Amino acid sequence: MAEGRRGLGRGLSALLDEVEAASTPEGRRAAGVLDVPIELIRPNPEQPRRAFGREELTELADSIRERGVLQPILVRPMPGPEKAYQIIAGERRWRAAQQAGLTALPALVRDLGDQEVMEVALIENIQRSDLNALEEARAYDAMAQRFDRGPEAIGKVVGKSRSHVANTLRLMRLPQVVQDHLEGGRLTAGHARALLDLDDAPALAERIIRQGLNVRQTELLARGARGESGKTGGKVGRPAAKDADTRALESDLEDVLGLSVEIRDRGGAGELRIAYETLEQLDDLCRRLSRRGPTS
Repeated sequence: MAEGRRGLGRGLSALLDEVEAASTPEGRRAAGVLDVPIELIRPNPEQPRRAFGREELTELADSIRERGVLQPILVRPMPGPEKAYQIIAGERRWRAAQQAGLTALPALVRDLGDQEVMEVALIENIQRSDLNALEEARAYDAMAQRFDRGPEAIGKVVGKSRSHVANTLRLMRLPQVVQDHLEGGRLTAGHARALLDLDDAPALAERIIRQGLNVRQTELLARGARGESGKTGGKVGRPAAKDADTRALESDLEDVLGLSVEIRDRGGAGELRIAYETLEQLDDLCRRLSRRGPTS
């Protein structure tokens, strides 16, 4: 089983493994892969991925012209007299095959329900890192709304932690203009999370883009906008000077964790802040902090 599929349901994992196995002539025969006319294939309107880069499609189309479609797409029969098929996984290959001038496409046909179709499409895109953070958030939100699933249940389906799903879902609370910047790649998910629940998030987003602020600077700016201690919205501040022992301890912790660490000491009491830029870093930190030693 592929490393990225740990935690997935056995049925979905086996189905995706079956698609991969059908990449060889022997695998195609064993799986019963069909050559389906392209005009009978329909995209899935609930496909999580919305952005298909022109350059990558052209590269894939060139590869298909030279070597053919190496891995079949996954489809399900659609109701109706025309015997059409809806894509479950492989829309990018379908688009590139059309660009390459193919008239038929190898397809693995499976009769799946709506919930399974959504789950497989989401899993495939996440495993291939094809989704941006907002597309991933929309897909999780659709699963939550349509199938009444919470972050923990969704995480078990897609092989992600509950915290990853919950934090990604929070991006849906952003104003539309900030979501547009995130989807367009002008802001990262780290930038966007710092702007959550701020009334002036759109204006701050414009400033972040204009000044090219990194995530750490954005967090400081957001604290100032919230009126948190020692920060102002007018200027991205710098932390107060620390003694050599505190700086050395911060450095030691950063070496161990691989993350930015800040210690704020106030006469023996204070705060330890660990900054992360991706949910994967947060997941790794949570795993480190929740490890338990062997029991006797």
